[in-house]
Amino acid sequence: MPAKRYIVSLTEEERQSLEKLTTTGKAAAKKINHARIILKADINQTDGGWTDSEISKALNISTRTIERVRQRFVEEGLEKALTPRRNPSSQLRRIDGEASAHLIALACSQAPTGYSRWTLRLLADQMVV
Repeated sequence: MPAKRYIVSLTEEERQSLEKLTTTGKAAAKKINHARIILKADINQTDGGWTDSEISKALNISTRTIERVRQRFVEEGLEKALTPRRNPSSQLRRIDGEASAHLIALACSQAPTGYSRWTLRLLADQMVV
């Protein structure tokens, strides 16, 4: 097995705050899981830290996730490693005021022939055209 590229080494204060986070359970599940990963990967433990495969089996988390959390901890710090990254491409696109006014006017108008009311599909098709 190749040597670890990202070594997790916690200070006593970091360890205590992570243990508190995992035991109180008052945070998001993903944040708690990331804290558990970091705690188990810490080389300052008496046994020297767990391997990725041991952590994966114990926490039922993929080894790729464990690698990413390790990397983020080393490169960006503890707080960034605990919080999930925002994916800018996943944010919904919003329509501007003009398109919104057009959509409202369309929805309030008479439905097309053969339909008793506007459906989301009909509105979407009409807006794209």
